[in-house]
Amino acid sequence: MLSVKQVLRFMRFWPPYWASGIRVRDFSEDLTRITVSMRLSRRNTNYVGTHFGGNLYSMCDPWYMFILLEHLGSNYIVWDKAAEIDFVYPGRGTVTADFVIPLSEIEELKKELLTSTKLLPIYSTEIIDESGRTVARVRKTLYVKRKTPQSESPNA
Repeated sequence: MLSVKQVLRFMRFWPPYWASGIRVRDFSEDLTRITVSMRLSRRNTNYVGTHFGGNLYSMCDPWYMFILLEHLGSNYIVWDKAAEIDFVYPGRGTVTADFVIPLSEIEELKKELLTSTKLLPIYSTEIIDESGRTVARVRKTLYVKRKTPQSESPNA
């Protein structure tokens, strides 16, 4: 099985990301931060010549889950539960988003999971264009639970 760092390096070849031009640009050594970018091209342009909204969301989809999976380990279930995207300004050129969960927050989740059945942490990021303008705001709700023999899905 590939490590999360290996997956991050090879994500550019995953067909939806390759086709859209989405790239993992950087990640911290401790995997608490992942930076993703997407440049505007014919493959991700909408009818009016700006970034297609579905691609803007797609570039934000798995990263908070990846960070938590790496830090919580195999004794936990981590799923994306819900997402919201607020389109603020037309995206042109290269857009970038940073996904960060500090180690202190991850440790707090672990502590809370000792007494809670499940948690639904919410994380937010902004997609920024080359001039520093906010293109979209993304809010992700994750489902986090310690594994038990019966727990397999977010509905458990």
